[in-house]
Amino acid sequence: MSVAFRRDSDEEHLEPRFEIPIPPGPNLVTARGLALTQAKVAELEALLPTLTDEAALTSAKRELRYWGTRQATAQLAPVPDGETVAFGCTVTYRLNGQERTVTIVGDDEADPAGGMISFAAPLSRAMMGVEPGELGAFAGRADAIEIMAIAVDGT
Repeated sequence: MSVAFRRDSDEEHLEPRFEIPIPPGPNLVTARGLALTQAKVAELEALLPTLTDEAALTSAKRELRYWGTRQATAQLAPVPDGETVAFGCTVTYRLNGQERTVTIVGDDEADPAGGMISFAAPLSRAMMGVEPGELGAFAGRADAIEIMAIAVDGT
């Protein structure tokens, strides 16, 4: 029989499972972000002994490697002073005529739909160092973002 008609195991045709990519740059976290990372590691460590399915076990170990690395490399950012936009601030700004509020957090804590954006996001980078009342450059416009207010909650 021709090799073309021979059935190999299904395992040979599966996509390889790579490690979860780690965002480049420093792993800055807020106190809340550090607590979330520690909770995720504890949750996965407690889950591992209960898993019997090989695929679920492999997936959980992969996640634990990611979160363990994120916990080990976490750098707790200092609480900002609130004078200028910085990591950990909640910023109210106006862009394209719409007023919005976001909190600048670490990569793993980011939830854009929930108003939390990564410090590495282009919008965050554009606002960093800008004071309330000032305009910041974004998307090719020198005056695209107006910072309305900055709040610091201490976490």
